[in-house]
Amino acid sequence: MLDPGYHGVFPYLVSPLDGAGRVKRDVLAALVERLIAAGVHGLTPLGSTGEFAYLTRDQRLEIVDTVVRAVRGRVPVIAGVAATTTREAVELAREVVRLRADGVLAIMEAYFPIADAGVEAYFRGVAEAVSCPVVLYTNPQFQRSDLSLAVIRRLSEVANIRYLKDASTNTGRLLSIIEETGGRLKVFAASAHIPACVMLIGGVGWMAGPACIIPEQSVALYELARAGEWDKAMALQRKLWRVNQAFAKYALAPCIKAALEMQGFDVGAPIPPQAPLGDDERRDLRAILDDLGAL
Repeated sequence: MLDPGYHGVFPYLVSPLDGAGRVKRDVLAALVERLIAAGVHGLTPLGSTGEFAYLTRDQRLEIVDTVVRAVRGRVPVIAGVAATTTREAVELAREVVRLRADGVLAIMEAYFPIADAGVEAYFRGVAEAVSCPVVLYTNPQFQRSDLSLAVIRRLSEVANIRYLKDASTNTGRLLSIIEETGGRLKVFAASAHIPACVMLIGGVGWMAGPACIIPEQSVALYELARAGEWDKAMALQRKLWRVNQAFAKYALAPCIKAALEMQGFDVGAPIPPQAPLGDDERRDLRAILDDLGAL
């Protein structure tokens, strides 16, 4: 399989729902248009910011379908696939590919701890079910069973597992992954990392929720890092880091959904039992966005 060469800024999209749980297709399509116009390199529905853990199967598939239809082939769509069982993950992966997603972001939801052999079998099962590129997702902070370095090394030998998105806060772990996989896996950073630093050690971009609300600035940062203009890149990175800090402080979807509402997108509230941001939190977030020219 030829490597499509995914790189750059892939915003993790929110999942806009109304009070009855219906997908706001028009709002999601409008957000897609806004992000493509800003120059993003791809889009990722059903990442962590997309609240996948709170969605039904039908909602998940409708969101992927909406994004694919709105994109119309202009940028790649890497759809999140998350489940607790390998069988369900395989079925979801096949479904999102049937809906014409270009790739799969493979996520493991584990209620009970799973040994390395089971974790490896889960991700191999997803990769073997589809012919498209697969992005491994690893997040030691939230997953009961994460991908160990040894498992990542073995999975990097699978033909269509070509990328990894790491949401740990350990940049050294990223460098270890890059070194241990011999360049077979290309690494995307998350909002928990400093994107410019990840680019410096060999990363190819980042997949993260904050790129939904500061897409032009995120693309500018990526282009500076790619060009090796590190002084300019770090000056911009320092300015943008306040968004990452807010994202970590106020939780994922509540923060990004509140910001998008301020920008005119009626994305709705975070899915209960998650709570929306309070007045003080919204004021803090608004001040950050205003300072960055994102309102």
